[in-house]
Amino acid sequence: MKHKISTLCRDGLLDNNPVFIQLLGICSTLAVTTSLSNGIGMGLAMTLILVCSNVFISLLRKFIPNEARIAAFIVVISTFVTVVDLLLKAYIPALSESLGLFIPLIVVNCIILARAEAFASQNGVLDSLFDGLFMGLGYTLALVLISALREILGNGSIYGIRILPENVPAVAFFQTPAGAFIALGLMTALMRTVILKLKARKAPKVKH
Repeated sequence: MKHKISTLCRDGLLDNNPVFIQLLGICSTLAVTTSLSNGIGMGLAMTLILVCSNVFISLLRKFIPNEARIAAFIVVISTFVTVVDLLLKAYIPALSESLGLFIPLIVVNCIILARAEAFASQNGVLDSLFDGLFMGLGYTLALVLISALREILGNGSIYGIRILPENVPAVAFFQTPAGAFIALGLMTALMRTVILKLKARKAPKVKH
């Protein structure tokens, strides 16, 4: 491996998180995070597709003509998106119906195309597998945090379990599109603060 697993892990989850740092996939992030179950389902579906497409594109990278690479990437990605979409419809129809068109639209998601172009097409299979895995988990982490915040504040509960005290009213605003933007902004600010503090701790101290 050219890249350390720990580096790829930190890159996908924190330092280069596709949502909080790169601000990619915002459309689906805002749309599906109305509930924690949707966030987890969408995140895991994206992770599976990222891993599979990264591995397959890495295997074929030396055979794909440079002029046709984007078209080839889309064909590979759309194949795995179709497989995942059919599996969800067959085995988890409620989640498939809840996510709606956002599963098929993964085909043109910026995150997957960006990893195919910037990483999988230039690196080996094992590196590409872990890159897809950790970028997918980073995306899932973002969806889980945002959807949990929206569901707790918007409904006062998660999976029917009351989280907020009974005397604290839910704020239905957070279940609206405008509320999704606010939740995204809050979580992005929080995560970037955490990342900066972690980097500051690891930075070498200058002796005077």
